[in-house]
Amino acid sequence: MVKNRQILHRPIVTEKMNQFEDSQNMYAFQVDTSANKIQIKDAVENKFDVKVSKVRTMNFFGKSKQMTVRSGGRAIRTSGRQSNWKKAVVTLAEGFSIDLYAAAESEN
Repeated sequence: MVKNRQILHRPIVTEKMNQFEDSQNMYAFQVDTSANKIQIKDAVENKFDVKVSKVRTMNFFGKSKQMTVRSGGRAIRTSGRQSNWKKAVVTLAEGFSIDLYAAAESEN
């Protein structure tokens, strides 16, 4: 069984998500790519002691990157790839909320 810490990688804190937190009680997390909605729901409920009403997931595919590196007067072209990742948007039940900043402080 995958542990909660392995499922939830980090919260996604953006200006848009802050608006959703205030108005619609929605929170976003970067999660493990193999985690399903049930595992994500259980991980959030256990970690933050809240009741989750809905989970939506989105898969993001990593971009290809190219870079030119100069070495000894020669230009060497290298390529790489960013890793794929998964985003989960969790809607909490009425009356519940998560203080992401306090949760981050308690982990450190």
